[in-house]
Amino acid sequence: MGKIYPLKKVKLIAGLISNDEALLDKIGYRLEKRLKNKIDFKSDVIDFAYTDYYDKEMGGGLKRKFLSFKRLVRLETIAKVKLETNDIEKRFCIDGKRAVNIDPGYLDMAKLVLLSTKDYSHRVHIGNGIFAEVTLHYKNKRFNFWPWTYPDYKSGEYARIFGIIRDIYRGAKGAKKKA
Repeated sequence: MGKIYPLKKVKLIAGLISNDEALLDKIGYRLEKRLKNKIDFKSDVIDFAYTDYYDKEMGGGLKRKFLSFKRLVRLETIAKVKLETNDIEKRFCIDGKRAVNIDPGYLDMAKLVLLSTKDYSHRVHIGNGIFAEVTLHYKNKRFNFWPWTYPDYKSGEYARIFGIIRDIYRGAKGAKKKA
């Protein structure tokens, strides 16, 4: 019989996509309030040109920004985060179309996990209709992708951002210290 160990808390992240840069900042503020968790990292705004998946709904000229949050969270509560971000997306809809896409997830020393409402072969249900996907894994001192990893998450620019967030996580109280 295997021994059950206490779970380490994880670093909450959110990737935002919109063609309105001011809205990205507004959403960050809204996330802080809704999640009761202060932002401790904001990436620069990045052009989102990896796919046209969102163009029909959100328009062209999309931008991406990543955030991470200071207070580490328990894995048992992580599915609730996706429910909260879905609600925020709905509140900012214009004529039934999203003005912002919020991709929440978490990072620990070994991986980056994204949360989704969509099931697929590489996703696992974690509760309340929310699925988790290990999008990147950390090996050989860098983040590495899987065959199912979204094209933008395969970029060196994203890996650099998640490396910075991982370093912040490593220094946080309650985080696992070994790489």
